[in-house]
Amino acid sequence: MAYWLMKSEPDELSISGLQKLGSARWDGVRNYQARNFLRDMAVGDEFFFYHSSCPEPGIAGIGKITEAAYPDPTALDNKSHYFDAKASKDKNPWTAIDVAHVETFSKVLGLGYLKQQAALEQLPLVHKGSRLSVMPVTAEQWAAVLALR
Repeated sequence: MAYWLMKSEPDELSISGLQKLGSARWDGVRNYQARNFLRDMAVGDEFFFYHSSCPEPGIAGIGKITEAAYPDPTALDNKSHYFDAKASKDKNPWTAIDVAHVETFSKVLGLGYLKQQAALEQLPLVHKGSRLSVMPVTAEQWAAVLALR
C-alpha cells in the first residue's frame, strides 16, 4: 500500500463532506505531475485529506482510494469549472479517482504545526513553493502524522 496527501478546498469538498457522502469522485486535477500521482494510486491506498485555501489549512483526516484512475469527466463538461476545451472523449489527458472516508481528525493539523515537526522536514507539503494538490507520503511520514492526531 502507498500513502498520499491530497488537497481540497473545503467549500468544494471537505473531510466532513466526504464523511457525509461516504464516497466521492476526486476530480478537477489540472497539473500533470499531480495527475501522474493519481495514476500511480491503487485501490486500498490511503491519503491524508488536506484542507487548502481556507482559514485553517491543514490535514483534516484520512481517506482511501476505492477506484483507480479513469478519465476525468469534468474535462468534457462545458458547464464544469474544470472543463478543458482541448480534451475529447477519445483524448482526455485528465484523471479522476474514487475515494471514501476513513477518519476525521478531532482537530485539523495545521500547516504551521506540521512545519515544526522534524520527522516531516522532507514532506513536500512543508517546503516553500510546494503547490501540488497530490503528493506521495512515505511510510515514515505517514506514521509521524498519525502520531500527531
